[in-house]
Amino acid sequence: MHQDTSTPRPAAESEWDLFLQEVIREFHCTTGTLHRLDPADRHLKLVAAQAIPPQLIPVIQSIPVGKGIAGCAAERLEPVELCNLQTDNSGVAKPGARQTNVQGSLAVPVMDGARLCGTLGIGKMEPYEFTPEEKARLLQIAGRAAAKLLPAG
Repeated sequence: MHQDTSTPRPAAESEWDLFLQEVIREFHCTTGTLHRLDPADRHLKLVAAQAIPPQLIPVIQSIPVGKGIAGCAAERLEPVELCNLQTDNSGVAKPGARQTNVQGSLAVPVMDGARLCGTLGIGKMEPYEFTPEEKARLLQIAGRAAAKLLPAG
């Protein structure tokens, strides 16, 4: 495995990158993001990203709860899905999200019991409607990661 050594990465970030790669593979997706909730400012802070255009990384580094697909999943504490992000007019997706070329997208809250820890998002390059079983599976995977995502509070 080739690792980019231009920017030092903490070991925990590498674990999250591997976790995200496994999730993307399981759901036959192309892109993915994992954010950790920062309770101090109620922003989702990027922990890991896969196949996100470099110009969007600064935009998704810190997402306010309630903004964008991940922010809406965090605010609603439930999965947020867009069958086709490229043509969606709901206002959920931020304009820059279209730069990913993702169409079918799903973000779920990462929950530790009733405590929001972050969000997990995946995307496909074609329009796609995730099944209730896929949404439940992604929530289950996110829940297993929750305990490690936030320090005990």
